[in-house]
Amino acid sequence: MATFYLHSLGCRLNQSELEALARQLAGMGHQVVDDPARADICVVNTCAVTAEAERKTRHLLRALARANPRARIAVLGCAATLRPEELASFPNVAWVIPNEEKDRTAERILPTPPPALPTAPSPLPTKGQERDGGSGEAVEGRMRTRAFVKIQDGCNNACTYCIVHILRGPVRSRPPEEVVTEIAARVREGHQEAVLTGVNIGAYGQDLGLKDGLAGLVRSILDQTDLPRLRLSSVEPWDVDESLLSLWPDPRLCRQLHLPLQSGCAATLRRMGRRMTPAEYARLVERIRAAVPEMAITTDIIVGFPGEDEAEFAESLAFVERMAFARLHVFPFSPRPGTPAARMEGQVPEPVVRERAARMRELGERLATRYRRRFLGREMEVLWERRRRDGLWHGLTDNYLQVVTTSPDDLYNCITRTRLLKEDNGFLTGEVI
Repeated sequence: MATFYLHSLGCRLNQSELEALARQLAGMGHQVVDDPARADICVVNTCAVTAEAERKTRHLLRALARANPRARIAVLGCAATLRPEELASFPNVAWVIPNEEKDRTAERILPTPPPALPTAPSPLPTKGQERDGGSGEAVEGRMRTRAFVKIQDGCNNACTYCIVHILRGPVRSRPPEEVVTEIAARVREGHQEAVLTGVNIGAYGQDLGLKDGLAGLVRSILDQTDLPRLRLSSVEPWDVDESLLSLWPDPRLCRQLHLPLQSGCAATLRRMGRRMTPAEYARLVERIRAAVPEMAITTDIIVGFPGEDEAEFAESLAFVERMAFARLHVFPFSPRPGTPAARMEGQVPEPVVRERAARMRELGERLATRYRRRFLGREMEVLWERRRRDGLWHGLTDNYLQVVTTSPDDLYNCITRTRLLKEDNGFLTGEVI
């Protein structure tokens, strides 16, 4: 039996892939631990969406080698696909596995695995950082309360700034019955929530010839499983249609939609190769809020895109404020090798990009605070995920409000009715009813 430390960088898709690997390793009789110093093999699922993500990969690999000089390291994913030779040169790195070979990771790092156990135990949690929110923390011996379920890979869009569709390839969807079966298995393990993940989940089923795509899959999950909560990860705005919106009367479908905007300026969006104008996006948001009034609409914004002058940035800033998002994820533009945007004229100086990012983030904090305060005094269902180091329990409402509370009871993986009392520093303090 070998011991493994698993760490994910970047998006929820990366996290879901490592969770699948954790289950596979557990089924083969191996152990997943939460301390790299105790591991025989450290596995890192990497991100390359920005230069900063690559920097974090390099930093983590060096830290793992220092924490456990005897452990071998397997590097997976987007950074491994983009820069295999560089990452192979790091201390203790024994395997560099690109995206197209990621599904065979166990086979690569364990050339002669023992026979699979009859029933795989629930895997220990993996470490990770979610690009679109969440703590990524877990306690060894306890599974995550939320299961990240990969429903597709790849993207057929051609946004000029994005390297992910280059590294991940075209859309490839899992059969719907396979996804439903996996979620039913996660329910049996005790998960209270499943998050559907992928590179472009709005394109789910296009390659399979499915007419109802993502909406049909969501409907099947709600109809065929007892999952208490189902959450969607990022969905491109042009993939949100009436068939999808019609599903939200079901209270198990979490009232959160992450709709990447990238810029609130029409001219910037054209250079980005995005398929929706700000006016079209605004009309979509209006339809969503009419259908689901308290929907938490969150988004991604890129600042400092090539050619963005102060007037374009001001237009984007004003549009973001008008949309009153529940949460912003702000990305300073990062030129990615092989993308059209990296070769564009009008590259914005880095100090200007940093200053604009700070202004956009400040706006994002104000909008998030305003959204949170709408729910003060309300009673809402909270899924408690973990006890923080300060002793407070941390949990999430279905519309992704982060709530903390004091309780002598073990609230882990419980959904409780909670009264939201006050807002402080990005959290709502609640009282369990």
